[in-house]
Amino acid sequence: MSKDILKTIGQRVRFLRKSKNFSQEELAEKIEMSRNALGSIERGETNVPLLTLNKIYKALGKDLSTLFKN
Repeated sequence: MSKDILKTIGQRVRFLRKSKNFSQEELAEKIEMSRNALGSIERGETNVPLLTLNKIYKALGKDLSTLFKN
């Protein structure tokens, strides 16, 4: 996966998390992931499995399809 795509996904996850007033710790706990792993996703440092991305979006009350819309 291109680094630009990973950064874009990470920025979107961070934006949605903050818009819901979740800390990284709160969201990570909700999706049963470490805070460090979530931080790595938000910084665009790691390839995100689609199922993990879906868990994140569901926890934030969003449908994953919104990621692919402008």
